[in-house]
Amino acid sequence: MIHEELSGKIIGAAMTVLNDLGPGLDEKLYERALVIELRKRGHTVESQKPHSVYYSGELIGTLVPDAIVDGLVIADPKVAETFTDTHLRQMIGYLAITKLKLALLLNFKHAKLQWKRVVRESHE
Repeated sequence: MIHEELSGKIIGAAMTVLNDLGPGLDEKLYERALVIELRKRGHTVESQKPHSVYYSGELIGTLVPDAIVDGLVIADPKVAETFTDTHLRQMIGYLAITKLKLALLLNFKHAKLQWKRVVRESHE
């Protein structure tokens, strides 16, 4: 499993955030709290770092993942009833643009944290 130990640490930090704040708040609050918690635990976190997106060699815009942990894993907090195909496709796109291999969707909607690992298939 890709980045198994780091994934577990991110999920553990997310559980701490959910236990402290409770479920159902705004996604941005969980994002900010997760960044704080991960940094307290000694991780490097890039929050809202823009990544340029090109098409046919021309810049068409930027993509801004919520958080990249230790330069390896995208952590994306959600407050949703359940993860949707749209969430999964968005993470696959983020992985393709950032060239990372793993994203974690983290759902703070309910009292028990839900998470989903999204892995980029390597075609290189």
